[in-house]
Amino acid sequence: MNDPITIRRLYGRRQGHKLRQGQAALVEDLLPVVSVPDDGPVDSHGLFGDDRSLELEIGFGAGEHLVGQAAMRPSHGFIGCEPFLNGVVGALGHIRDGELENVRLHMGDALTVIERLPDASLSRVYLLHPDPWRKARHAKRRMVNHGPLDLIAAKLKPGCEFRLGTDDPTYCRWAMMVMNQRRDFAWQARTPSDFLTRPDDWPETRYERKARRQGHEVWYFRYIRQ
Repeated sequence: MNDPITIRRLYGRRQGHKLRQGQAALVEDLLPVVSVPDDGPVDSHGLFGDDRSLELEIGFGAGEHLVGQAAMRPSHGFIGCEPFLNGVVGALGHIRDGELENVRLHMGDALTVIERLPDASLSRVYLLHPDPWRKARHAKRRMVNHGPLDLIAAKLKPGCEFRLGTDDPTYCRWAMMVMNQRRDFAWQARTPSDFLTRPDDWPETRYERKARRQGHEVWYFRYIRQ
């Protein structure tokens, strides 16, 4: 496995617009309750007090997909990682409104959480509309690279699923190239419709709706850990 230190992401601003009073209250009151601990092992018992299946989303945006999945499968535990405060606030609002008790959040680099998980402990990993880093010299910063994928493969249970969504043609081509080089993930597409149609259990996000309004195609990739 590649050294995780060499595959860290670089982020811009961690906060956009100023938080309103209610949003600030969510950060102060709810975030400490649902936060992944800052250090030590990360596992189902530590997060939820039992041995439930765990799913993890890398970069959950405003949290629509994360909380949608959590609402569909309340017996599973969900970990969402997002470096930007405004996205975390959005997810906190969804968690509050949905009265969800099966979601934990980390505001920061997803890899620092993933590497603390036991091997073969995740039943799904989601990477939806990641930063494409379009310039060739920035390609090494993309999450779909062998270093991060080695780590994801180690933490996924055999037979379980890695999902990738993107509306960026450059990232789509890059992901297909990189994933095709791997023997530990099997692409589930058999026909074009398999990766051009959003599965029923794949909640739509505002980012995806915006991409479609702008005339972008969206691609949905499903891979099974071998």
